[in-house]
This record gives sequence, structure tokens and C-alpha cells, in this order.
Amino acid sequence: MSIAAADRVPSGVRLGLRENVGQFSLLVVVNAFVGAMVGMERSILPLLAEEEFQLAARTAILSFIVVFGVTKAITNYAAGRFADRIGRRQILIAGWLVASPVPFLLMWAPTWTWVLVANGLLGISQGLTWSTTVIMKIDLVGPERRGLAMGLNEFAGYIAVAGAALATGWVAARWSLRPEPFYLGVLFAMCGLGLSVLFVRETRSHVSLESRLHIGPQEIPTSIFWRTTIADRNLSSINQAGLVNNLNDGMAWGLFPLFFAAAGSSLERTAALTAIYPATWGLVQLGTGALSDRIGRKWLIATGMWTQAAGIGVVAMSGTFSAFAAGAAVLGVGTAMVYPTLLAAIGDVASPAWRASAIGVYRFWRDLGYAIGAVIAGVTADLLGLGGAFWIVAGLTFISGLSVASRMKETLPPASRGQKRVSQQL
Repeated sequence: MSIAAADRVPSGVRLGLRENVGQFSLLVVVNAFVGAMVGMERSILPLLAEEEFQLAARTAILSFIVVFGVTKAITNYAAGRFADRIGRRQILIAGWLVASPVPFLLMWAPTWTWVLVANGLLGISQGLTWSTTVIMKIDLVGPERRGLAMGLNEFAGYIAVAGAALATGWVAARWSLRPEPFYLGVLFAMCGLGLSVLFVRETRSHVSLESRLHIGPQEIPTSIFWRTTIADRNLSSINQAGLVNNLNDGMAWGLFPLFFAAAGSSLERTAALTAIYPATWGLVQLGTGALSDRIGRKWLIATGMWTQAAGIGVVAMSGTFSAFAAGAAVLGVGTAMVYPTLLAAIGDVASPAWRASAIGVYRFWRDLGYAIGAVIAGVTADLLGLGGAFWIVAGLTFISGLSVASRMKETLPPASRGQKRVSQQL
């Protein structure tokens, strides 16, 4: 039985960002700590693989991203399904409990296998925590201003990724690659778990209210996975764009620090360059998420994929700090055009009764892109060099934009574009 059918709606439950600003803001803060957990690895783990574990092959170095991507993808799918069945809050807390050992494993790992185990746990925790914060924010705001809600969510997450990458790089440059940078991870996990246990409230009653107000089919598809992956042209277009987006992000995560270091950048400069991409991504999402509520989703997604391809190309052709920074910023702008817009589009298409499951399927395919991107980037970097890997990934990203432009229809109803929202209350 669906959440909407099973739960009664308590008196006073309302949909909307303003009506739920306290809980929404709390979830934004929680998601910042979620992002910080993955950001602590972003600037230093590829360098750690080379310097402490003596891994030479790019494919071997990027193995931690493959493990992270596969475990996160599978957990995303499970999190969406269980969010519809048992609720959101329990999954969020479980995700933080899984994250708790990760910093200790990274700071004490005697072999690379321990690092892979840590990234498996990190992928599981990210799948549970980030998926749940996305679903809960969509629950709270209702059908209006989904793009803005997702922009705020992803802004918090990726600004924290950038901040943590910069902070751990700074700590590593002044002390060492281990264990000092990972002390920050212990703090992030403690704060995220504490806030989730003490202050986060369940949002299933908001889904029940939206289901009562929803106009359109309410039945749950026989196979949500098939519907979201193949049968629905809009959902399948969204899935492939999400997969390719994280394919190029996996490449950037694993190869950008090595590329910048090979060009002569110091550890501090490498950390700064590594942080520019998610920082730009996070900041610009504040505007692009809201913009998608006014002008629609399709062309922001297609143009964003093309912009990402251009950013990767700029990095591949560059050799100076300023040029690297410009390419990373362009890549961040393109990703910001795509990331919150894809999530908002899922909310446009899927009905409240099966929306969390559809988001889980989307995030399964999207985060599987980390693993696919790491494999493609690692193999092509070993065969063609780092520049060759960048151009391959840029080409795939450009083709993804063409696919969205040709297959996807606009998902935002014309009546919703630029309209002032109306408060919805039981």
C-alpha cells in the first residue's frame, strides 16, 4: 500500500517552502554535512593513492570511485523504495550510522583494500542520506517551486563538497595526507547524525496531503524501474543525462587532481582548483533551480550538458592555473544547469504515490555514472593519457545533450511557469 493511501494527514500539515521553512532549512544544513563527507576525499585521495599506496595505473587509482559509485547507486534505489514503504527519517539516521566509521578507516587504512571498504560504506551512507534529504524536501514544498527546492538542496551539498575539499587540502599541505584531514570527517558525521536524530521530522504526512490534492493518475506502475528507465521517454531521458553527468563528475574527481599536480600545481593550488568546480556548481544552482520553475526543464538540461562538455575541453587544452580555473568554473556552471533541474523534472512526471521510488531509480542510474566514468576515465587515461580521457568524456557529455534535445519533452506544465504559488492546506 502506498504512503498516500496508508497515512492520515494530521491537522495543520501544509505544503510549501515558506510554510515548512524551519524543517526545510534543517534538511539543507543536514545535506551540507552529507556533502562534506564526500568532499573530505575530493582533493587528497587520488594523491594518497599515488604517494602512500604507490598505485601507478590510473584504473587502479580510480577504483575507489568505482566502489563508491556502485554501492551508492544500489543504495539509492533501495532508499527510494524503502522511503515509500517505511518512511524517510529512519533511512536518514541509518545512513549517518553507516558513515560514522568511514573517517577512521581512511586515517588508519594499512592497505588500499581498506580504502575501498571505506568508500563502499561512504557510498551506502551517501545513497541513504542524500536520497532522503532530496525526497523530504520535495515532500515539504509540494508541486510548486520544486526547482528552487532542489537548487537549495544541491547548493548546500556541493558548497560543502567544495569547502571540505579545500579544508582537507589545506590541512594536508600543512601537516600530512593522513590522519589529520580526516579528523574533519569525524566532526561532519557527528553533527549530521545528531541533527537527524534530535530534530528531523518525518514527512510522509505531506505526501498524503499532496496525493489528495494531486490531479492525474494515482495508480502505482507495475514496474517503476521499467517505467522510469525505459518506457517513459521523459524519465529515460532524465536518467541518461543524470548518468552522463556523474560519469564526467567521476572523471573530474579522479583525474583532475592528478592532472593539476602533473602540470606543476602545489597541493594547496590543486585543492583550490579541485574546489572551484563544485563551488561554482553549488552557487549557481541557487539560480538555475529557480530558473527552471519559470522557463522549464528541457533546454536547461540540454544546454547544461553542452556547457559541461565545453568546460572539460577547456581544462584539457589548458596548462596554467587561471585556465584550469576557468575550465573548472565552466564545468560547474553546466552541472548547475542540469543537477537540480533533473530532480525537479522527476517530480513533475512521477505522481506522489510513487515519486520516491522514481527518484531512487533515477539516482541509481545517475550515481552508477560515477563507476562507469571512473572505468572509462581510468582505461582511456592509461591508453591515451589524461588529455585523451578528458576528450572522450567531453564527447559523451555532448552526445547526451543531443539526446535530451531530441527525445525529451518539456515536463513543467505551461500553467506553472512564472506563476505565483498558491498556499495549499488541508
